Amino acid sequence: MSFQRLALIGCGLMGGSFALALREAGLVQSIAGFSASERTRQRALELKVIDQACASVAEAVQGADLVLLAVPVGAMHSSFAAMRDVLAPSALLMDVGSTKCDVIAAALASLGDRLSCFVPTHPIAGKEVAGIEHAESALYKERRTILTPLPKTSIHRMQAAHDVWTAIGSHVSTMTPEAHDATFAAVSHLPHMLAFAAVNALTTQSQGAAFLEMAGPGFRDFSRIAASDASVWRDILSANKAEVLTQVAHFRTALDQFENTLKQGDTAALQHLIQQASDVRSAWTLQAGNACNKASED
Repeated sequence: MSFQRLALIGCGLMGGSFALALREAGLVQSIAGFSASERTRQRALELKVIDQACASVAEAVQGADLVLLAVPVGAMHSSFAAMRDVLAPSALLMDVGSTKCDVIAAALASLGDRLSCFVPTHPIAGKEVAGIEHAESALYKERRTILTPLPKTSIHRMQAAHDVWTAIGSHVSTMTPEAHDATFAAVSHLPHMLAFAAVNALTTQSQGAAFLEMAGPGFRDFSRIAASDASVWRDILSANKAEVLTQVAHFRTALDQFENTLKQGDTAALQHLIQQASDVRSAWTLQAGNACNKASED
């Protein structure tokens, strides 16, 4: 399996890492890149992430047999529309969006008869820092990648998408778009929002700066994802609003339980709530470790 030309739409951390991974694996002959920022395009050239900097989506996609759409979810619709008329009928088109129902809706509205090229994709990888400078070929190794195929998605394209991500080290799973968005609202989108809220709650207090000076590893680990890109997460939370709000309600119920036990001085109930969470976290860590080990053996 190899590709003649990768069109990278969005030369940031995710797209740049995908390009570097394909290049390292010898899976692509040339890489054309487009980003809205000319500075980003030139930086991607300087770092040898791409071979050609393009001034438009259409220019990058022209002649490509593989296209990766790595733009914020709010820019998906315009990107699909810009590539529709030049996308080769045999090309494989994927995205890296953290939400899927809205991305699929944009594709349905914009891709026309090229919809069959599209395999909606979400690699579960990233960093709290964004930008092409942070791209690395190993970003997707030993990470899960989710495919959420459409009814029109062919078995051939699904297999091609599976093979691409597997070749750069990912463990590939398949979900429905609806299940994907509900799942990641719970395990990714809400946790990010809680980290943002916790940092804001601390720093808006009159003594917040002094408190922050005393923060240690626990706060560092908990708040790490609060350093994530603001525009990216604005789009993700907005796009998956209904599912995120459902998770907010579940979290509020759980937080109320803790608050009530404290108010009542019920230390036994408080310990039970803490132990319950600790047990779930420990079991999940063990299960995740075993799954990674099994995948490595396979």
